[in-house]
Amino acid sequence: MKSAKAILFVLVVVGALAGAGCLGSSNASTSSEKPLAGQTITVCSGAGLMKPMNELIGMFENETGAKVEVHYGGSSEIFGILQTTCGCDVFVPGAWYYTEQAMEKGYILNDTVRNLTYHIPVIAVPKGNPKGIKSLSDLAKPGVRVVLGDPKAAAIGKVSEKILEKNGLWDKVKPNVVTFTPTVNQLLIYIATGQADATIIWEDMVTWAQSRGKIEVVQIPKEQNSIKTIPTAVATCAEKDGHLKAAEAFNDFIANHTEIWEKWGFKPWRG
Repeated sequence: MKSAKAILFVLVVVGALAGAGCLGSSNASTSSEKPLAGQTITVCSGAGLMKPMNELIGMFENETGAKVEVHYGGSSEIFGILQTTCGCDVFVPGAWYYTEQAMEKGYILNDTVRNLTYHIPVIAVPKGNPKGIKSLSDLAKPGVRVVLGDPKAAAIGKVSEKILEKNGLWDKVKPNVVTFTPTVNQLLIYIATGQADATIIWEDMVTWAQSRGKIEVVQIPKEQNSIKTIPTAVATCAEKDGHLKAAEAFNDFIANHTEIWEKWGFKPWRG
């Protein structure tokens, strides 16, 4: 009987200590061990990178304790944010062109620029390829409804224009373009729903759930193509607003986790 009372007494004392927070100290120390706890950074990312970026952000937040706010948009749009409001701590556009512009204008810290993956344009068509598209020149055939990214808004739009100009097809294809979209994601919707017969899109996007089983890919020969890289860099804004350490950590994190990029259909940069 005495031993039972003793055990009961110990349980009561333990319960009281827990209620008072004495046993919570180990949890507190665990949370405080995360190196960037309490810090928040803003990432400006190309919309076509949404899938891997969402996963990488979740991993980074879990490992470091930092909070990551992200703005997805066309590369031109997020460049505008970087340029006019200093609203980006990390800048991840869909093409090197925008990083190059940011370097020239002093919007990013040049020594933090890192290539993440290759960005490979392909022709995408609805499942079954109803118009029989086999090459870039087929985009100029009468009756082919083409949708392209806006060259003034989306990285894929600028690249598509360059590819078609390179092959002497821009003026021939342009009359077939039913719309120019501000983001690459919208191109995927047009093709997956059969609202257009062909587009030029990033190869990695064919792995997205929205396109699986709904689109087919026609490769563009290397000599006709314009293969780009996706870079990441820390913005000078991060230095100004005191977020430099967290921004640099995130920049390195997304560059080092090549397995996540591969999971989502990207070809990591090996240079």
